[in-house]
Amino acid sequence: MKSEKYLVDPAIKTLDIESKAIASLKKFIDKDFFAAVKVIHFCKGRIIVTGIGKSAIIAQKITATFNSTGTPAVFMHAADAIHGDLGIIQRDDVVICISKSGNTPEIKVLAPLLKSGGNILIGIVGDVKSYLATQSDFVINTTVEKEACPHNLAPTTSTTAQLAMGDALAVCLLEFKGFTAKILQSFIRVVLLEKNYT
Repeated sequence: MKSEKYLVDPAIKTLDIESKAIASLKKFIDKDFFAAVKVIHFCKGRIIVTGIGKSAIIAQKITATFNSTGTPAVFMHAADAIHGDLGIIQRDDVVICISKSGNTPEIKVLAPLLKSGGNILIGIVGDVKSYLATQSDFVINTTVEKEACPHNLAPTTSTTAQLAMGDALAVCLLEFKGFTAKILQSFIRVVLLEKNYT
């Protein structure tokens, strides 16, 4: 039987790696980040959040966080988008595309389609020299040194970084909008009533 230490050590190592990666994101709070906050804040349409693979799951969570903090957002899976679902994007919408590499085949197909519609594209990406980064109007850097996965393969640290940066965006927008606790509580009550959860 494997010892408790055998199990505890990788858990602690994972938390150490990911906490250091999140702390290192502070240096990426730059002019593009603040420009993205302003663009989202003044957007006359909705915020469309998209991604592929594990980044798509993070995109769903960021969408949910935006919606619960006063920034109307819609999730669009990148694979669905390039297979006919681009019609969800309207003229005044801003698109946030999330990708670790920024070079996946789906993203390479999707980015030019988004640009052709004239929408502002914000890339949350782990490689600032990637295809997605070069196509984006604003780049939010989520580069990490390594994954917590011992083989440096499974998205772990990279998705944690994406999630944390999404939270940073949402909270900045909340503050920018003056979205107080009272407004937030009222907003949640309305949503619950609409969904018959109360």
